[in-house]
Amino acid sequence: MAEQAQLLRTTDDEARELARTLIRGARYMSLAVLDPATGFPSVSRALTAIDLDGVPVVLVSGLSGHTKGLNDDCRCSLLAGEPGKGDPLAHARITVFCEAEPVARDAATHHRVRARFLRRHAKAQLYVDFPDFRFFRLAPVQASLNGGFGRAYALSGEDLVFPLATDESTWLELQSELAEKNVEAGKFAQRLGLGDKNWRFGLVDPAGIDLVSGDLLVRHEFQHRLDLPEDVIHYICK
Repeated sequence: MAEQAQLLRTTDDEARELARTLIRGARYMSLAVLDPATGFPSVSRALTAIDLDGVPVVLVSGLSGHTKGLNDDCRCSLLAGEPGKGDPLAHARITVFCEAEPVARDAATHHRVRARFLRRHAKAQLYVDFPDFRFFRLAPVQASLNGGFGRAYALSGEDLVFPLATDESTWLELQSELAEKNVEAGKFAQRLGLGDKNWRFGLVDPAGIDLVSGDLLVRHEFQHRLDLPEDVIHYICK
């Protein structure tokens, strides 16, 4: 155990920001569950969105094997981080160990989760309300971050999430308002050095905001939490 601890770097704010950006900026992740029939780990690819408290959300069919796994055992894990040029292992990735929380259709959280998921995955509108589909919130328990060779960190679930906004309805209203601000999105992207790519705003929460251009998604984390929607408007339009 001592040797393993020596291999890990001290988890600092830079590591936490990288971890959060990898998770919150992922349009999809690898999802691992335990197969109820065999006990073997079973891995699939799942579309992901992020709830207002930073918790990853998936939409799954009751007919799929991974849904049966989640129903049988809430323990699961996610892998986020895309390889770039060269050695795939030289690029950052994170494994998040989670506990799955089903979101009932009549639950107060369902409307919020549904709206945020569809904002990121508009084509899911075709099947999101099918009777066999349901949402799960995958609450992080702990995580293992590899920022590249020699950059390994252990994170807690608390490093990756934050308290829900007190008035979530105002954040959904902000989401709708930002959907009309494509000009502002382009200017904000230029401020971040992202170039001119017909950007639009994606998901927003107290910790950050998405910029989207086609299939490209860039997650921008705020320097500190912005607890009021009007603070976000001021931040992106200043």
